[in-house]
Amino acid sequence: MERTKIFKLLKSDDPMEQVLIKGWIRTRRDSKGFSFIEVNDGSSLKNIQVVADEKLSNYPSIKKLTTGSAIAVSGSLVESRGGGQRWEIHAEDLEIIHLAPEDYPLQKKRHTDEFLRSISHLRPRTNKYGAAFRIRSEMAYGIHKFFRERGFRYLHSPILTGSDCEGAGELFQVTTLDLSNPPRKEGKADYGQDFFGKEANLTVSGQLSAEMFALALGDVYTFGPTFRAENSNTRRHAAEFWMVEPEMAFCDLDGNMDLGEKLIRELTTYAIDTCADDLELFARWVDKTLMATLENIAQSDYIRLPYREAVGILSQAGKKFEYPVGFGHDLQTEHERFLTEAHFKKPVIVYDYPKSIKPFYMRVNDDQETVGAMDVLVPRIGEIIGGSQREERLEVLEARMDELKMDKAPLWWYLDARRYGSVPHSGFGLGFERFLMMITGIRNIRDVIPFPRTPLNIEF
Repeated sequence: MERTKIFKLLKSDDPMEQVLIKGWIRTRRDSKGFSFIEVNDGSSLKNIQVVADEKLSNYPSIKKLTTGSAIAVSGSLVESRGGGQRWEIHAEDLEIIHLAPEDYPLQKKRHTDEFLRSISHLRPRTNKYGAAFRIRSEMAYGIHKFFRERGFRYLHSPILTGSDCEGAGELFQVTTLDLSNPPRKEGKADYGQDFFGKEANLTVSGQLSAEMFALALGDVYTFGPTFRAENSNTRRHAAEFWMVEPEMAFCDLDGNMDLGEKLIRELTTYAIDTCADDLELFARWVDKTLMATLENIAQSDYIRLPYREAVGILSQAGKKFEYPVGFGHDLQTEHERFLTEAHFKKPVIVYDYPKSIKPFYMRVNDDQETVGAMDVLVPRIGEIIGGSQREERLEVLEARMDELKMDKAPLWWYLDARRYGSVPHSGFGLGFERFLMMITGIRNIRDVIPFPRTPLNIEF
């Protein structure tokens, strides 16, 4: 008999004479001549109740089943006589696949997030984290669906790279050299003898690669892991995280802002529509304002605000901020949340930032002081998207790199794109984990990543 997932059985319109499920025991209780077993297979937040009676040949063993044990059950799907569920399974055969020991760490009680991070390999078996990672899976699909419906092509950008897109220097180096005795040249490690013949790193962004393909295929996007060797232990930072990065040819800053707003609005709506059961858990136990926040993000028209005006609002807010406010200072999370939660009470897109605080590739505006950058800010999170119109003019791009004292030689190929068929183009990056924090109300990025990578933490 073919196995049926529990989530399908729970949605059944009619009883079924024969079904087969396989899953793990959440709880078991005994009554006279019966055992009532709550089984979950990971397909749904909800369990299904299995009723096993003493007529089963292995009933003495069934009465010894423990939380976390794995079983296979065949029987009939019938209307439940108890409250709280529509359907239950009356077992005709129950196979014990594995009997979990009594010291199984996930007994039926509340566990702290800190404890569960210490057993990241087991925490998906809990209600909270099972729900979080089902939502993560569904949102990944929603991202691909969004871009496919708009004619974008999916690019697998390289994870190993010889360039630093952001220029921040927070790179994980990759080498095959013998670190105990590396070859040396002029007293330094000779990377000319390394695998690639030069220094190599894990990527911090797929943007530069995506730009190359946008200038060939039109509209493309990358969606994959990125890495930052940033020694930060805040709840917002991780060393390995995923980025969604679209790039569009023949697209200016306005078109870029349009797409960013549509992406957040439609993905939020998609989450509300497709993840209702799992979201209910977070709305009940994690953030009681969650659904109102998500409805606001999904339905509001986003405010578009020049950086200068944002600074003016913050300067006149009458609020003492930890970080300074003024032209030339980047907006911090506290500023972004004030704009979205206290002032406008809806998402905000801030644009035209000072060029002094932005990377080399952003298009310089006519005022020569700002660049065509934009950030999408949402309540509770702050910045969730950062992007820009890219500098398509070769001479301006080279002058900007000279201004920043950048070595142009390693980026010869990037400059080539401005020599041959250059056009206005734009793109942005969406931090997938920050988006998931917004959707679930989870406050720590470590809790939306299956196996978080943070300083001094690579256990699993």
